[in-house]
Amino acid sequence: MKKIILPALLSVLLSGCAQQLGDDVAKQELPLLSASEVIASATDNDWRVVNAQNILKITLPTGDAYIELNEQLAPKHVQNIKKLAREGFYKNTSVYRFVEGFVAQGGDSLGKKLIKTADKTVPAEFYLTTNKPLLITELNGDGYAPVTGFLNGFAVAQNSAHTQTWQVHCSGVFAMARDNDKNSASTEFFVTIGQGPRYLDKNITVFGRVLEGIEHFNRLARIPTEGNAFNPITNIQVLGDVQSDKSIFKVMKTNSSVFKNLISARKNRVEPWFVKAHNYVDVCGMPIPTKREVIPIPINS
Repeated sequence: MKKIILPALLSVLLSGCAQQLGDDVAKQELPLLSASEVIASATDNDWRVVNAQNILKITLPTGDAYIELNEQLAPKHVQNIKKLAREGFYKNTSVYRFVEGFVAQGGDSLGKKLIKTADKTVPAEFYLTTNKPLLITELNGDGYAPVTGFLNGFAVAQNSAHTQTWQVHCSGVFAMARDNDKNSASTEFFVTIGQGPRYLDKNITVFGRVLEGIEHFNRLARIPTEGNAFNPITNIQVLGDVQSDKSIFKVMKTNSSVFKNLISARKNRVEPWFVKAHNYVDVCGMPIPTKREVIPIPINS
């Protein structure tokens, strides 16, 4: 009996020593800066200016939301929704469906508005396929994808060969609703709120994310009230076409060294409040730093 117990006991003791050594190494590798300090250390070269022609401005009852469109991963959806915006399709529509902690869905709920210049349906762009591996800033895989990470300011996932890339359903993504037919996406969009529904990945086309104004989606009414318009959308416009709004958005470059330092800071929090460093962060737990600058519009004298 002793010959069985002693090796087992020795194994447990060695395992405990290894775990302690691992914890000590992890502590030695903790980042020196907090997440906020890493962001503050970023220089102008660590930020990219978002093309205003790839930003949608959605005017909601409590304010404006700005969406960056993901032209690389879903070019057909981006092109079509900009056509819809420019023909005024979304004027006086509404966010007619609100599911707490899930999505806010908007557009023409009755499906009766005339589409003038845009396509009536858009073929699925669930993922981008490339002949060669597409380089991203990698994190780690998870239950939904072999590889996760970031590409041009968007949280993405990939297959193990890095030849399929798709934007994942984190909170605040912008996607197009569809029917059972995977190629039936038309004019109805949704924004994810609360925890992102990752099980929708590769089942629907995600083609953007909220840069600013997610709070206006969270403030939408849940239930219609008699005599009041239900979550009206005043308009959806391409920001570059709006002469009265000269907002400039900057997003931290997700392939920059400072963003990689930010990932390390998020994996292991060094602020005094934290007791345990987990040395881990998931792709939806990495907020991508974004800021807005406004150029004053001259007043004609």
